[in-house]
Amino acid sequence: MTRDEPLKPIEQKLVDAAIQARTHSYSPYSKFAVGAALLTKSGKIMTGCNVENASYGLAICAERTAICKSVSEGESEIVAIAVAAHPLASPCGACRQFIAEFGGEIEVVCVDAESPEDFKKWRADELLPDRFEFKK
Repeated sequence: MTRDEPLKPIEQKLVDAAIQARTHSYSPYSKFAVGAALLTKSGKIMTGCNVENASYGLAICAERTAICKSVSEGESEIVAIAVAAHPLASPCGACRQFIAEFGGEIEVVCVDAESPEDFKKWRADELLPDRFEFKK
């Protein structure tokens, strides 16, 4: 369910960072550049971009790059993530599961990088209801 709420100032900051991160995309095969920026509970912003590979299955999406970067820096409590692409695109299934791993309440903002006023917002649990969870 997309929400019609305007962007909060911190979400706009994430959108701007995601658009900037998109400029670093390595996407020579698909030509589909994507950037992501996430906000951690401690207030840090981590960015990532998609990185493709000649062996297509080895590509990594911008969302997962940002999350891996965040976790590797000791920041695993994620509050929000912004994704910038043109045209606007929501996270793929693998990224939805990856985001939801860190909490169903994470705000997900997707924006058209070339028309940033065009955006959609969800919570991770709205993008991936009944996500896979490992029950101990």
